[in-house]
Amino acid sequence: MNDQFEVVHGDVSIRDGRIAAVGRVPDAPHDRVIDAEGDYVLPGLIQTHIHLCQTLFRGYADDMPLMQWLRARIWPMEAAHTPATLRAAAQLATTELLSSGTTAVLTMETVHDTDAVFEAVAASGMRATIGKCMMDRDADVPSRLKERTQASLDESLALRTRWHGAADGRIHAALAPRFAVSCTRDLLEAVAAASAEHAALVHTHASESREEIAIVREMTGGLSNIAYLDAVHLATPHLCAAHCVWVDADEQRLLAARDVKVMHCPGSNLKLGSGLAPVVEMQRQGITVSLGTDGAACNNRLDMFEEMRLAAVLQATRLEPGALPAREVLWMATRAGARTLGLEHEIGSVEVGKKADLIRVRRHQLHHAPDVDPYSTLVYAARGTDVRTTIVDGAILVDDGEPTRVSRAEVAAAAAVAARALASRAGV
Repeated sequence: MNDQFEVVHGDVSIRDGRIAAVGRVPDAPHDRVIDAEGDYVLPGLIQTHIHLCQTLFRGYADDMPLMQWLRARIWPMEAAHTPATLRAAAQLATTELLSSGTTAVLTMETVHDTDAVFEAVAASGMRATIGKCMMDRDADVPSRLKERTQASLDESLALRTRWHGAADGRIHAALAPRFAVSCTRDLLEAVAAASAEHAALVHTHASESREEIAIVREMTGGLSNIAYLDAVHLATPHLCAAHCVWVDADEQRLLAARDVKVMHCPGSNLKLGSGLAPVVEMQRQGITVSLGTDGAACNNRLDMFEEMRLAAVLQATRLEPGALPAREVLWMATRAGARTLGLEHEIGSVEVGKKADLIRVRRHQLHHAPDVDPYSTLVYAARGTDVRTTIVDGAILVDDGEPTRVSRAEVAAAAAVAARALASRAGV
């Protein structure tokens, strides 16, 4: 996934957590040699919108539109989380993500106890940018999710002080106002100022559903969602806006002019009935559009291979076949994701000097044959279960399909217990 889209036949050498050689590798000894002959080695996939804390909600919040889904299921369950259930959710998510080829995420957690998520992700070996959800406005949320404006900002910045750059630089901290509906203007303006002062990423949702947009217009005296984010000074290169399903041409031009990053989540948008985002049009405007699965509560799967396929075929349905070709989709899942995280010089391609965040995808599967084009195979035919090796920072986290730091069965069993306790507390 370099600028020339080269497909290189050869080996990859990793030294001190970075890629030391590609193609012809020096004969110097290595501590470990992985025989990947005939397989695909590519940069780890980068998910730029997910909620690790919602992984325990899988199956509890199906078949509802966005605002009902939030009020009836998601907010009550987020409020019921404890540090123990947050750790279980994050461990389940990271195990699933690493096993299916995702090596880095941008994630928005719940309002409280976010240290537990940072701890679990750091232990997993994954690369992540994590934000505590910020909410100081909506009267319909459970009391445990209602924050005071200054307290919300103070805790987010304290988390950044504690965690930004932790785990040898794998862990970063973002500011994460949930969306305009649940934040006061004072909070959004304070986040904008803090982002500018600390060069911090801001992770939010924007223009996901028509109902949300109508609420924002009523709140703001007629402003569109994107215009409102601009009015509170959040529309900057640090802003990462999930979904952007309903953005017109004027809003797209504004997003492009401000270099706002957009995170496309086709599976979630389909399941919640939100709509089909104008991905191709946004890309033509020069907007960086990356990919995410969103949370397991609104997608149920965290498999980026499925998300890549959906991204391509949905734009074919919206416009025409080939509107979003496979090669561009793999770029979205790697290079565009790295740029969204502000890490384009560190990850996102298999190039000398970059961090060794790599995955090996087994070839010669029945569902790949005849496998005439790597981009077509990876986007349209491959599955997360085809991933055999996952490496982050040079550390092998999945080896021959098995996680190296945890037991898959034990993680699943602990998650089931935690989910039942969480649902009982939430009353769902």
